[in-house]
Amino acid sequence: MTSSPDPQIANMEGTEALPRKNGELTFEALWEGRVFGMAVALNDQGAYPWREFRDQLVAEIKAADVSGTPTSYYERFLASFEKLVLAKGLLTAADLDARTAEYASGARDDEDDHDHDH
Repeated sequence: MTSSPDPQIANMEGTEALPRKNGELTFEALWEGRVFGMAVALNDQGAYPWREFRDQLVAEIKAADVSGTPTSYYERFLASFEKLVLAKGLLTAADLDARTAEYASGARDDEDDHDHDH
């Protein structure tokens, strides 16, 4: 069961505004929707206030713009999410590296992962 994101999440404005098409959130790849869902779920569970995530995202967008690094919105969103979960102690760097390696190797395939009980 999915719920609508908190209005402060869905209505972010400026450079941190979520990509939309005809008013609907858009994701170019499965991982983009997944990272968005994880960020919202952790906020809903009280792991951090959305404002804290938003501030991290704004900082990440600015840093990427200053460096001239060509990255997509969700690459910046993911970098912000990773930094926040590490800073909050929700994952260790080793945990994050292990999960990243699982996806990169194909050991965790988004298309085959249909276990929604966790």
